[in-house]
Amino acid sequence: MTENNNSLANDAKKAGARVGLTSDEIIINGGRPLVGRIQVRGAKNLATKAMVAALLGKKPSVLRSVPNISDVRVVAGLLALHGVIITRGENEEWLLDPSNVERAHKADIDAHAGSSRIPILFCGPLLHRLGEAFIPDLGGCRIGDRPIDFHLDALRKFGAVVEKQPGGISLTAPNGLKGANIELPYPSVGATEQVLLTAVLAEGNTELRNAAVEPEIIDLICILQKMGAIITVEPSRVIYIEGVKELSGYDHTAIFDRNEAASWASAALATNGDIFVEGAKQEEMMTFLNVFRKVGGEFEITDAGIRFFRGQEKLNPVLIETDVHPGFMTDWQQPLVVALTQAEGISTIHETVYENRFGFTDALNKMGANIVVHPEGFEDGMRRVKRREFEQAAVITGPTPLHGSDVEVPDLRGGFSHLIAALTAEGSSKVTNIGIIARGYENFIDKLRKLGADFIYEG
Repeated sequence: MTENNNSLANDAKKAGARVGLTSDEIIINGGRPLVGRIQVRGAKNLATKAMVAALLGKKPSVLRSVPNISDVRVVAGLLALHGVIITRGENEEWLLDPSNVERAHKADIDAHAGSSRIPILFCGPLLHRLGEAFIPDLGGCRIGDRPIDFHLDALRKFGAVVEKQPGGISLTAPNGLKGANIELPYPSVGATEQVLLTAVLAEGNTELRNAAVEPEIIDLICILQKMGAIITVEPSRVIYIEGVKELSGYDHTAIFDRNEAASWASAALATNGDIFVEGAKQEEMMTFLNVFRKVGGEFEITDAGIRFFRGQEKLNPVLIETDVHPGFMTDWQQPLVVALTQAEGISTIHETVYENRFGFTDALNKMGANIVVHPEGFEDGMRRVKRREFEQAAVITGPTPLHGSDVEVPDLRGGFSHLIAALTAEGSSKVTNIGIIARGYENFIDKLRKLGADFIYEG
């Protein structure tokens, strides 16, 4: 029932690489449809932020439906380093008690953060609780530079003093944190979370313009409101936060992971399978469901989840433009690309969120796909999303039979795409560096077994 804090802190070093994995490679014999039922739990992009939010409370918080993924373990380890007592109950229910928050050694923070970018979201809460914070040089998936300027600029406007040091960044708040007027250059999810986690206890009011409004952001706002925050969300990407003197704890069930749900849906489409994703809900996936149907997939929606399967023998090519919510998520395009290699005709994907998210296609081309990446994107008269300076585009021509190959996982979503490709391909594939996939996909090895995949995994 209870997990020792020292254990959490020690495990966090390994958690950046894998959770529950004793081997870092899997051999997949492809060509078999995935059929069956799997469950998705709380969203990676909410659970980790909700855990950080617990630092703001005067009382313990309860977070339910916490996914068993390595990013969660990293955050748990960092919280433990700062004195938060964590008790894990049954059914992935976590009790987080921040009563005795304390300073952590910089070397420990650096060692336990691993490749996670989550430490930067500790800044606001720790500045409120301790008056100082330290974040190590940030890592993460190789999908772009991931500049943290948006975060640091926002923290400076709240009154934080930011100092670059060897190995990281030190922050202090000698005069406390004050409400601010902030307009983000881009509706960044991480920067929006930063402002929310900082503004709720800042003195005075904060107005955030051009904010991200993803479902996980709204769920975080619900958590903060349960804790006693006063937050108003306007329809024009404007969020108002009235600072309060103190916050309590929360009791909350995390929103489901729509990225994982979309990934399994893409796997069903690519392998001509039939997968029921328990816990998936329609409202948060509307944009994905529209594209899924255009490609040739079908779905059945129930209160328990969504069933995904092919609605026709031949798949259709599509035009996709990634965008912030309510647009088509960048995390959705990578798994879907594998299915598009089997579509009849030419599909185009304009990636407008990250500047380097098509690196995973090299492995797909090695397996027989025909994907041409345009590093600087290109003009397209059919487009609706505004062209961005650092965008890319990929043109996929199909159908092309895929064959087995040896591939190395480059990043989280690209890695799951490689799994789908190996499952779709004829022959055997060895996929290495799969620990990265455990960052965001809970128990994916067990789920592959449930769906009837043919593979060898010595774990």
